[in-house]
Amino acid sequence: MTRSAGVATLHAWLGFGLATLCSCFSAFAQNVETVHFESGDGKTQLVAYLYTPALPGPHPAVVALHGRTGLYSTRAAGRYEAGTLAPQKKMWGEYWASRGYAVLFVDTFGPRGYPQGFAAGTIRNRPTEINEITIRPLDAYAGLKYLRSRADVIGDQIFLQGWSNGGSATLSSMEKRAPGIAAANPATGFRAAISMYPACTQVQDHYGTSYRSYAPVLLLIGSADEEVRPASCENLAAVAKANGSLLDFVLYPGAQHSYDTPVPARQGHAPNVEAAADTLRRAEMFFQQQRPPR
Repeated sequence: MTRSAGVATLHAWLGFGLATLCSCFSAFAQNVETVHFESGDGKTQLVAYLYTPALPGPHPAVVALHGRTGLYSTRAAGRYEAGTLAPQKKMWGEYWASRGYAVLFVDTFGPRGYPQGFAAGTIRNRPTEINEITIRPLDAYAGLKYLRSRADVIGDQIFLQGWSNGGSATLSSMEKRAPGIAAANPATGFRAAISMYPACTQVQDHYGTSYRSYAPVLLLIGSADEEVRPASCENLAAVAKANGSLLDFVLYPGAQHSYDTPVPARQGHAPNVEAAADTLRRAEMFFQQQRPPR
């Protein structure tokens, strides 16, 4: 997908209405399955939603970690299921499935009693049982284990992607001392990861100046992010690269937090549209480059 085509696609989504995804994706991803498996914490039964391509597998796959607002639409009205996933999650599920990937959206908050997520600015007052640095990686690796149990998934081509709070969880999951996996490498863990507008301060507070990823990471954030500090992510990226990490850092001028969310409040801001289009293109290329030959 070219940059201009990506921008046109985002505008097309808005034109069709917020509840409807672009028809060019719908033909590829007809299947959304609700699945359950145990977290690596040994006590939480997780629920997740698996998008699969219409074409037969096996497929490469993505474990997807939601942000602080959880997986579901603000209009879910207490009905938390595949049909009430938020527009951003539906968009990415359809996007990856149209590219031949299975996508597993893991609900970290709902099974622990917080299906509607948390308000902005509450990061230091949230329950320890949903901690993005020490607990959510356990859910990510449980998702990896689940996907590897499926015959329709290529076991050594599983990636990780997270947004906001899930982006922080992604960075923690990719650290060489990550919770939930021992002696991690691209063959035993995730092949690569994309972290979008994370709270890098939380990651640095935990890992200090020794942060090092065990596999390639793409870190994306807007310069006008209202919720997290882009400078902290720029600093973490520098630390990670100095320690030998294969980490690419992209700062989008003028883009805000959740710049890829397909709602007017975000896509009415031109830098967000540009950043979202580039992210779609860059994400597909990044994962494709990390896939080993078969």
